[in-house]
Amino acid sequence: MDKKYSKEEIFNKLCEILEEEFEVDKSLLVPEANLFTDLELDSIDAVDLAVRLQQFTEKRISPEEFKKIRTLNDIVETIYKLL
Repeated sequence: MDKKYSKEEIFNKLCEILEEEFEVDKSLLVPEANLFTDLELDSIDAVDLAVRLQQFTEKRISPEEFKKIRTLNDIVETIYKLL
């Protein structure tokens, strides 16, 4: 990927994926939202989300980094560092 996305663009894309593919209520999509407790994603959903984000960024989140992710903001920060 040649383009560097802003954190806001990454967050917006993340929200779009969560709304469209995981049917998460838009009102729940705030940076502090916990993927598991607030958005009620399970581990399989989290893996599916990682795959979708990999398609978007053309970068792979390492398993070590992936295990640290708890909130939407964690995802944004992790992707931002990858790009």
